[in-house]
Amino acid sequence: MSNESNNAPQDQVEDVVTPEVVADEASLMDELTQANFRIEELEQQLAESQAALEERKDVEMRAAAETQNIRTRAAKDVEQARKFALEKFTNELLPVIDNMERALQGTDPEDEATKAIYEGVELTMKGFLTSVEKFGVTQVNPLGDAFNPDHHQAIGMQPSAEYPANTVMMVMQKGYLLNDRLLRPAMVMVSQGGNSVDVEA
Repeated sequence: MSNESNNAPQDQVEDVVTPEVVADEASLMDELTQANFRIEELEQQLAESQAALEERKDVEMRAAAETQNIRTRAAKDVEQARKFALEKFTNELLPVIDNMERALQGTDPEDEATKAIYEGVELTMKGFLTSVEKFGVTQVNPLGDAFNPDHHQAIGMQPSAEYPANTVMMVMQKGYLLNDRLLRPAMVMVSQGGNSVDVEA
């Protein structure tokens, strides 16, 4: 009988503790579930924030690259404008140089009547060419050079024993470059070589 009375309170204690433990376990499970949901929610927010940050970084990098490209293009355009701003002006000066050359060809440095004129025009032309060279203008005078279609304009071809084939044998009008850009090609006569029979054939 004493054993039964001893067992009875233990059963009651177990009956009383069990619902509380179950309730605590259920409460703990609810908290864990809510914590898991919260963790998932925070992970999703973190992933969205990281994606937004990467997108912003990408946009900023593209903007920086575009800004650098614009600066480079602008600097190049300014440099080109600086180098070739004188192109129209220089083209207007070329006929003046041509006329001075014709004046030299029309006068004789040995003739006393035209010697002073020749020397004056020659000095003026030398000074003029020196001045324009300071701004990047160079003369193309290809007499005796190989024909270059980039800088020369062939007026015709003639046989010549003095000049090899495809060589400039006469310059009718000199050409000019502005900072290595062609302003006007040299007008030239090109040699066909020494054998006129081969040329006609």
